[in-house]
Amino acid sequence: MPDSTLIVVESPAKAKSIQKMLGAGYEVRASRGHVADLPERDLGVDIEADFAPQYEVKKDKQPVVDDLKKAARGKRVLIATDPDREGEAIGWHVARLLDLNPQNALRVEFHEITPKVVRAAVQQPRPIDQSLVDAQQARRVLDRLVGYQLSPVLSMEFRRRALSAGRVQSVALRLLVEREQQIEVFVPQEYWTIEGQFESEGHKFKAMLYSVGQERLQTGNQYLITDEHQAREIARQAQATQGYRIQSIEQRERRRNAAAPFITSTLQQAASSRLGWTASRTMRVAQKLYEGVDLPEGTVGLITYMRTDSTRVSQEALTEVRQFIPSHFGPEYLPAKPNFYSGKKAANAQDAHEAIRPTSVSRTPDAVRRYLSDEEFKLYQLIWQRFVASQMTPAIFDQTTVGIAGGAFLFRAMGSVLKFDGFLRVYGREEGDDAENLLPPLRENAAATLLDLKPEQHFTEPPPRYTDASLVKALEEMGIGRPSTYAPTIDTLERRSYLERSGKSLKPTPLGREVTGYLVKSFPDVVAYDFTAQLETRLDDIEEGKAQWPKVVREFYEPFLQDYAKVPQKLCPKCGRPLELRVSRFGQFLGCTGYPECKYTERLELKKEPEAIGETCPSCHQGQLVRRHGRYGTFISCNRYPECKYTRDEAPSTGIECPKCHAGEVVQKTSKRGKPYYRCNNPTCDFLVFDPLVQEKCPICGWNDMAKGRSGKRACSNPSCERYGGPDLQALNERRAKGSTKTRGKGSSKPTEPSATWANLEPLLAKVGLTAEQAEVARRTQGQQKAVAEVAQALGKPEDEVLKLFRQAMFKLRMEYGKSKSDKGQGRGARGKTKRPAKKAKSSEPSATWADLERLIGRAGISDEQALVARYSKGQQRAIPEVAKALGKSEEDTLKLFRQAMFKLRMEYGKARKEVVA
Repeated sequence: MPDSTLIVVESPAKAKSIQKMLGAGYEVRASRGHVADLPERDLGVDIEADFAPQYEVKKDKQPVVDDLKKAARGKRVLIATDPDREGEAIGWHVARLLDLNPQNALRVEFHEITPKVVRAAVQQPRPIDQSLVDAQQARRVLDRLVGYQLSPVLSMEFRRRALSAGRVQSVALRLLVEREQQIEVFVPQEYWTIEGQFESEGHKFKAMLYSVGQERLQTGNQYLITDEHQAREIARQAQATQGYRIQSIEQRERRRNAAAPFITSTLQQAASSRLGWTASRTMRVAQKLYEGVDLPEGTVGLITYMRTDSTRVSQEALTEVRQFIPSHFGPEYLPAKPNFYSGKKAANAQDAHEAIRPTSVSRTPDAVRRYLSDEEFKLYQLIWQRFVASQMTPAIFDQTTVGIAGGAFLFRAMGSVLKFDGFLRVYGREEGDDAENLLPPLRENAAATLLDLKPEQHFTEPPPRYTDASLVKALEEMGIGRPSTYAPTIDTLERRSYLERSGKSLKPTPLGREVTGYLVKSFPDVVAYDFTAQLETRLDDIEEGKAQWPKVVREFYEPFLQDYAKVPQKLCPKCGRPLELRVSRFGQFLGCTGYPECKYTERLELKKEPEAIGETCPSCHQGQLVRRHGRYGTFISCNRYPECKYTRDEAPSTGIECPKCHAGEVVQKTSKRGKPYYRCNNPTCDFLVFDPLVQEKCPICGWNDMAKGRSGKRACSNPSCERYGGPDLQALNERRAKGSTKTRGKGSSKPTEPSATWANLEPLLAKVGLTAEQAEVARRTQGQQKAVAEVAQALGKPEDEVLKLFRQAMFKLRMEYGKSKSDKGQGRGARGKTKRPAKKAKSSEPSATWADLERLIGRAGISDEQALVARYSKGQQRAIPEVAKALGKSEEDTLKLFRQAMFKLRMEYGKARKEVVA
């Protein structure tokens, strides 16, 4: 047996952690996720050969594969990819590419990254489970067959680029759309409640009107009091009634049990409701906690594997937590027997792994706080608390219900008091829990006096929009998708502009609604809830060896194929053959399937004609203003363009007055990279921010605050304010200015020469050897790329083809113009290059070292925190992450202290040097 062992994992961070745990004799390398997949631009599935997939090494992973092959020479190889279907398939690909037999004992699983578990796992390898691999292959092949064929149909139908569809993605979008439709058709129903203020034997309390005669105020969705007149009349009658008495007092003890430890979906739901996080952010942070954190004891994974649908907990973990609870909270918090959870098992639950729990309950959140970032600490604390609470005794409440009767009226008062906190000692109250309502001591049959009545109007509310948490819960309950698919599904919908976020709520966009409507009509099986859930069950059958994966793919692919065959095809106007979606370096377009015999092409995105808005141009006073549709949205311009070049923004308004000029309004714009930014629509104002403004004003300067990122943290929009939270605009402008001078040569003071105009280039047309087509395009555009679209229309050619001709022509013309300028230059050397004056030698003084700066800490006037950060980092900014962990601060705060300290120290160092020179 070889002396050294190579272990292949997925993540570089996990590789680093495991390497430290295993030490000498082991080398741990990362595959960095999938190393092989179906080809990017081809179907990659041989439908006639039982859907045989045609895998190839991913382009960006070829160096990784080469490194793994080199590292594997002469070594024993173990594959320790993630312990799920996808990880098993990645391991199978790695084995295949390294020429290893998957039936040999080479597969190991790490359900938690701790030294004990890792060392035990490498001693118990097993063969790769082909059933797991086949289940993943079936999912991947079916997703490719549906997505590869359906996505082009959507792009052609809606004449838009980069549209996509998928099994889970399209069903999730349908849920959002149908919920939005329910909200839109919802008709609010008015109803009224009446609250009474009573007094009995010197004790005052409140009670709600429960019934009038034999009719309750609310029965299901039916309400007794539905308008103000009726409410006032009933209140008048109740006020006139005499002889109210305490009719009944019911007291009972209510127990509330702890929830099960987290699984993937409940973790995402709790992180959404308690922390306000998206599903993808939750999984990203959980991945870090699982892969390992550097602690004094070494690198340790703090939680077990985070993609699971099981609430099962190992006996070892149960024993540890049952010892921890009585020693830290008291014996009354430990139940006589361990709590076991089965709960409502989802249709596709596998029970493949343990629940998500801390790898050791003795690592309390406070104990590891200084080694974690803020977000790592928050999520670890949530997981730790949920697990410990799941093995604690129930919370006990004393619940009292009091009935107050008088005439035809019955009022009820309810009180709930926490008697014993139980698991709430650790986990706390959930969002939306009822607050305690302590009733005074009351006596049954005692008289009660009605002091006051308060009618209150209400309206029924529509069902709420989905959030990350509620959408994941709905998908899980329907048996659609897997723990690993929830977060990527929501991310894909947002990236494709199928949904937009409004706080925590997810709202379908108009595009998302249109796509869903089309899919429901044309591909009902793709978005059918039962159909999609049944596939998950069949994938489970493959995993358990009960079904062959090609058969399962055929079961679901053939109904899709029948729907696909009914879609009307767009035909080529020249030869009558079908058009298909094609991709060039300029993007997607429609091309004839008869290529190369027929070379007909058509733009995918139809060009929208300018729309008149009924205003006269304020610049030339002759033309009319029109709305044009550009690459980055709509804008207003004169219809006499290019004679009149008047334009103005047309961007959605935020409804907020510009805090700088108070004359314009802040509008939302989109950058060339598709990122939103916000600016004033007043042409004379340069106000600009990159985060959305809110109505709240800065308490220092009075400008509007900005909402930073998804956390919603507030910062001032005024660059001159100490609460400013945007980029350094002055430094940004300086960098841009510096970048624009690089072509003139470093240190050159030569002014920038004006670029060539069309008048300079036109005389060179006959000299540079352009083709007739290139010359024609150059003449018509007059060197202006923005005229390419009009020229393409005039010539009857595709815009991408005309753009290509334009670029070829302009490149040659500018090269020739540069040569002609060089020929006229003065002061040439032997090779025709301009001689530059020699640079003045500059004595370069060494920059300050940490030894120079450390001596100045006492005299630089820095705070204790700044001094601490400076000493910990030794003046090295790259040390900030470690310093932040050590001090228990966020990286952002630590970096700010570091910069403040170093600025003052360097200033003091400069003063000291001047004093020495003097």
